[in-house]
Amino acid sequence: MNVTITGRSILTTVIATAVATMAGELVAQLAYDEPDPGARRTPRDLRMWLARLRLLEGVPFGYLVADSALLPPESIRFFYVDRGWTDALVEGALSVGTVTTADRAALEQIYATVRTEVDEAERLVRLPGAEPGATVPTGPAGTLTGFLLRSRMVSGWPGLHVRGYALDNLRLAPPVADDKVGDAQDAPMRRLRTLRLERLAPAVLLVLFDGVPQVVHIEEPRAGIQFGVDESDSRGRARAQVRLRSATTGERFSPDRIAKIPFRRGAPGVLHMAALSRRMVDASAELGPSLDAAEFALQMLQFPYRAVFADRTLTGGRSLDFLDTFRARVGYAELRSRFGG
Repeated sequence: MNVTITGRSILTTVIATAVATMAGELVAQLAYDEPDPGARRTPRDLRMWLARLRLLEGVPFGYLVADSALLPPESIRFFYVDRGWTDALVEGALSVGTVTTADRAALEQIYATVRTEVDEAERLVRLPGAEPGATVPTGPAGTLTGFLLRSRMVSGWPGLHVRGYALDNLRLAPPVADDKVGDAQDAPMRRLRTLRLERLAPAVLLVLFDGVPQVVHIEEPRAGIQFGVDESDSRGRARAQVRLRSATTGERFSPDRIAKIPFRRGAPGVLHMAALSRRMVDASAELGPSLDAAEFALQMLQFPYRAVFADRTLTGGRSLDFLDTFRARVGYAELRSRFGG
């Protein structure tokens, strides 16, 4: 039997092979103890791969940030994800398997079902090892939001904690204490599901939320104890200092008592420990004539830093219009004007 292979068939085969290889690499990384809503028309491996694709896995960074000026150093950019764009991405991946008009017609008939099933799978990507019998998130996908953070904080603390909330403290009675973590804060403030949290580069973090947050917390890891100094800005010059604590209660003195950090000569960034200890004693007579190692460590103790975005309780409860952080503000006209496209 003679078989004629046209150029189009060869191209389709090559593309299909490339996509199958890429899908195989991603599927090989999937944990098979991930929760699953049950039998669906779309195979589970394909559902999970398409869900990861919709969460922008494998999408080149140049398509996410078209120019470095859009994400300068030490900046954060909040955004919405266009569901039409990600649907087109999924349709493009599925179209690789369509060769004839009949194939494309068949795909159009079942695409609504595929999209619904990928909506479910999207929420399962970050839910490995769920307890047996636990409720599996289902239902149509909602608004997808997120942020890109470019900062030394990302490279310095790879295990950053990120939480997005649907409510802020001003709408709660009584308000939740800002230093709370866990269910005490998550339940009343309606913590949003985090669909993706990944470092795209040593200093770039991508986070996607299932919904629109009103408040976002970014916090250093709470594991372990760390020591450090505070930074102050005086007339454009950065200075290092320590806010002193009571040696008996551990609470900071009120009003603040400050010891400026001395550095060793010829060794930038290296603290002169003995000189700093003397400055601490000079700044507060309550510390006694000298500090032992434990008392010095108490003064240098630093608790995890938390950056809070759009919490109106921290700004005197100003109006929503003033702190509507997650309102889209950059349009295509502005981008065209800025980048000359």
